[in-house]
Amino acid sequence: MKQSSMDESARPIFRSPLLTGITVVLGTVLSGSLILAVLLRFSAVAEADLPYFTYGINGVALLSGGWLAGRRAGYKGWLYGGITGILYVLIILIIGFLAFDASMRVQPFLFTVCATGLSALGGIFGVSTRRP
Repeated sequence: MKQSSMDESARPIFRSPLLTGITVVLGTVLSGSLILAVLLRFSAVAEADLPYFTYGINGVALLSGGWLAGRRAGYKGWLYGGITGILYVLIILIIGFLAFDASMRVQPFLFTVCATGLSALGGIFGVSTRRP
């Protein structure tokens, strides 16, 4: 009988750093959006402040997804984090194009640059915090 060095319960669900990172980004955005919707409904938060909360949720999600992708990869965190950001932007652009018939403008390009930078920064931190 072959014994493994890791316990079955300690194995990661996703082995791919990119799949892990994008899952964390999407999960964080969805949960942050749900919390924001509850705040809008039951508190005095104004709808005029919505873009700031949205940028904050996306920023935290991209940093955490890039951090986990870089930590899972163990090397080249900037690359794995950056690719995670690009994948997230592609998903958002495809949803925007298919669901809302959004046309291409300058804003998605700026969002792509910022998202890639934030998630790459998260990937750098992720590699730095990895235990040897």
